[in-house]
Amino acid sequence: MPKTIDVTALGELLIDFIQSGTSPQGNPLFEANPGGAPCNVLAMLAKLGHSTAFIGKVGDDAFGRQLKDAIAKEGISTAGLVMDEAVPTTLSLVHKLPNGDRDFSFYRNPGADMNLRADEVRLDLIENARIFHFGTLSMTHPGVYDATRRAIEAAEASGCVRSFDPNLRPPLWPSLDAAHEAVDFGLHHCDVLKISDNEIQWFTGKQDYEEGISILQNTYSIPLITLSMGAVGSRAYYGSVKVEVPAFLQKKTIETTGAGDTFGACVLHGVLTYGLNNLDEAKLISILTFANAAASIVTTRKGALAVMPTEEEVNELIGERR
Repeated sequence: MPKTIDVTALGELLIDFIQSGTSPQGNPLFEANPGGAPCNVLAMLAKLGHSTAFIGKVGDDAFGRQLKDAIAKEGISTAGLVMDEAVPTTLSLVHKLPNGDRDFSFYRNPGADMNLRADEVRLDLIENARIFHFGTLSMTHPGVYDATRRAIEAAEASGCVRSFDPNLRPPLWPSLDAAHEAVDFGLHHCDVLKISDNEIQWFTGKQDYEEGISILQNTYSIPLITLSMGAVGSRAYYGSVKVEVPAFLQKKTIETTGAGDTFGACVLHGVLTYGLNNLDEAKLISILTFANAAASIVTTRKGALAVMPTEEEVNELIGERR
């Protein structure tokens, strides 16, 4: 039977409180933005016309209801979203650092997203998907780790392309050794990897990206590896083929929340368009160019999930740079 969902993702859905100014008293003001990497990815894919579904848990509270409404508005199926009556929705405070990077403070002890159980995973949403996407925030605690493993097993049994983004957030782990083990598990169970510059340096212990990528290629069987390098651009590695595309830098950039998720979503858009078996240099350059441009646009907007660019906006930016 043909699969009816392009991408199903499992993981965290939370509120990102992003600093949006200061009060007359000099106190920071924060805006409650819908967030969470997996749904950011799905929101961009939905904007590009793909059918998407989310599996996860939020609190049965005002923030949880806000999140459910927000992803439904973006065209993401909420059939796999569970509302927890006992544990509140996870919150994250995002502070912008002087260098433009971000510092995260999480209110998640516990948080609803980490409370998802294996028996609550809607396996049909995975079995009917072309791609299953996951990260490591659904591996930080035993119960939700079991749910993630069950989902991955279903994805593998049904022939899904498996997509993995480590999305390392050190404050959420009991130790970085535990985080390293979870990333290792994800790398053993993916066909498409999106990894950032700081993540590959941390995981491999190599400052040189090429040395780090070589370790991944020699240790894991990952057909497509994409490396995001912030303002430098991105690279893709597909067997012996390597391409690099520069970033689309903009003076209007205000913050980078969701840029990596937007990039990763556009990589999956390319996989859905071209398939994973016959990629070449020209296709990889096309995928990275589109992904870099889309990520650049998101950096000019506050939040991520609700402000993803359209395909027309992305192509317009690409056209301006040619």
